[in-house]
Amino acid sequence: MTTTQAPKPVAATADYLDQRTGISHAVKGFARKVFPDHWSFLLGEVALYSFVVLLISGVFLTMFFVPSMGLVEYHGPLSSMSGQLMSEAFASTLKLSFEVRGGLLMRQIHHWAALLFMASIVTHMMRVFFTGAFRKPRELNWMVGFVLMILGLLAGFTGYSLPDDVLSGNGLRITDGVVKSIPVIGSYLSYFIFGGEFPGEDIIPRLFTLHILVVPALILALIGLHLLFVVLHKHTQYPGGGRTNNNVVGFPLFPVYVAKAGGFFFIVFGVIALMGATMAINNVWNYGPYDPSPVGAGAQPDWYMLFLEGSLRLMPGQPEFVIAGWTLSLNVLIPAVVIPGLLFTFLAVYPFVEAAVTKDKREHHVLDRPRNVPVRTGLGVAFLTAFIILALAGSNDLIATHFHLSINSITWVFRFAFFLAPVAAFWITKRICLGLQRKDRELVLHGHETGRIVRFANGEYIEVHKPLDEQERWLRVGYEANRPLEIAPREDARGVRRKGYAFDRQLQKLSGFFFEDRVEPVTPAELAAAHSHGEHDQLDSSDSAAQQDPVRDATGHGVVTDEHKH
Repeated sequence: MTTTQAPKPVAATADYLDQRTGISHAVKGFARKVFPDHWSFLLGEVALYSFVVLLISGVFLTMFFVPSMGLVEYHGPLSSMSGQLMSEAFASTLKLSFEVRGGLLMRQIHHWAALLFMASIVTHMMRVFFTGAFRKPRELNWMVGFVLMILGLLAGFTGYSLPDDVLSGNGLRITDGVVKSIPVIGSYLSYFIFGGEFPGEDIIPRLFTLHILVVPALILALIGLHLLFVVLHKHTQYPGGGRTNNNVVGFPLFPVYVAKAGGFFFIVFGVIALMGATMAINNVWNYGPYDPSPVGAGAQPDWYMLFLEGSLRLMPGQPEFVIAGWTLSLNVLIPAVVIPGLLFTFLAVYPFVEAAVTKDKREHHVLDRPRNVPVRTGLGVAFLTAFIILALAGSNDLIATHFHLSINSITWVFRFAFFLAPVAAFWITKRICLGLQRKDRELVLHGHETGRIVRFANGEYIEVHKPLDEQERWLRVGYEANRPLEIAPREDARGVRRKGYAFDRQLQKLSGFFFEDRVEPVTPAELAAAHSHGEHDQLDSSDSAAQQDPVRDATGHGVVTDEHKH
């Protein structure tokens, strides 16, 4: 007689759901999904976990924040503000900070999580850019990440402006000026955003709606799409032995990465909580409620918006013209709209430009070493150089006061540096990459230097080199050096001018810029020739004779000494 045990509640629930949804097949396949293991892949996880912390802390803050610009008189524990007129938004921020248990901690956790969220997104995109992880089939996922970065900037700006203090109010005033600088539609657009003349009475409620509803919903949707693409395309992996475009070398999602991801989330959460508990940030009571009359120095936005502030500070104020009654404010339009537009456009379109100049239609799942793509690496460093210069320019007043320098001199140095430093950074980075490639060729052909000197019977001295193992050799030769495009002639066999020749010619010139300077990887024939040195091949780099006094070997070929190259 057999008895059947009643299934446990968890198993019964899982069986009930599986019979009605068939979810077990999806879970089983996803759990066995293999992911490569590298520290840089954690950058995307830091962004994801920071966003989770933002959601958790944001829900708490939403319960106490009042998104209203209605004026109230403050009577609370902060004596320096007692009796002052302020908006309900600012008053509720003070209440959160001084009267709600844990309110200040949650505010600071939320702010630090926002800074870390943007930092991890930017760093993650740098890793993707420099390693070529945006190539086919991941161009769309690059665009998803790019839009996530823009939404992150929007989320940070809308949240930063909510307290309605002097600092955030000045930021909104700058935003109003930037919007109004847009030709023809600028003034109408400003009127629509603020619900009338700046500052109006609607901007805080509108920013609140964007900050807690619209932008987070879009970010959540794009994060889901981003992760879906990662699963569909399989994860990229760094070059190494046994890793090809047709496989993934790593560990399964369950149980390895589930355990790692769970532990890493708590590490990220703990670090952010520690920062929120020990590092004060955005102390709005130091600035007071928004009033357009005070003007203070040393006021900077969060780091990810600092480049925009620096761009505005570097632009001379003269380029402003009145044409047929319309004011064209180039002194605001160029630094706040044109320059950021160019920088972001470069990021958005670069994968498609590189695909066009290589004519490469294959899928790529193995990442590039940055040194093997010198122009891409140089362009990335040039972009970062321009961004850093603008960010430093956004703090030119602090640099002047801390180092006792002239703010005018600092501004002029940054103006020249913005145009010259990226070019210099590109050229230097490209030369370094080419030099590293030549070093790789040298190592593959001749091996690592050992410091041992061998003297042969004919008086020749050579240094013994240690050959590379197969893994290291594969890493240093396993890449393709793209060459400039070859295009069809201008005229066909009948002498008829070919359509599209002008475009192909421009594409060929661009391809030449990318790939004219290159270092070809070592071929098997070159490797065989480099290792054919006759009697030199008989030397063993680990020969213990190197530690002995000079003696003639048994074959009479030479004398081994312990002399070293100087």
